[in-house]
Formats: sequence, structure tokens, C-alpha cells
Amino acid sequence: MPTYDYACDSCGNRFEVFQKMSDQPVNTCPSCGKAVRRVLSGGVGISFKGSGFYKNDSAPSCGNSTACAKASCGADK
Repeated sequence: MPTYDYACDSCGNRFEVFQKMSDQPVNTCPSCGKAVRRVLSGGVGISFKGSGFYKNDSAPSCGNSTACAKASCGADK
């Protein structure tokens, strides 16, 4: 379930709500009961798993030259 951030312009309260994407947005502030607005959050939950995501995972051990890369993959054979 995604997390949505809301802000109240009346009292300044900021809060998060775990909701289904099909749920209606929150309309009232839990602190003061006035209208709230949904705000964009900067936190994105992306998780890279497995090998090959870092430079040192797939780099050839003898350097970064084209000849070295061909030799390590067996292209010259």
C-alpha cells in the first residue's frame, strides 16, 4: 500500500496515511478538522536487488579498456 502525505494549511499539521490507490483521499485534518491537501513526498521506495547495479559488479578486473573487456568475455576466442 502506498503512503500519501497530507498538509493542513490552517494548523500546519503534516501527516502520512497508508491507503490503497483506489481509496478516496483524506479531506479533513485529524488535529483541527479543516481541509487538507495532498503533497508530493520526496521519498521513493526503490530497492535494487541482485548483482550488476554497481560499477564494481560488472567491471573487468584488468581495467576499463576495450581490449581488456573483449579478452575477459572471450570474444577473441
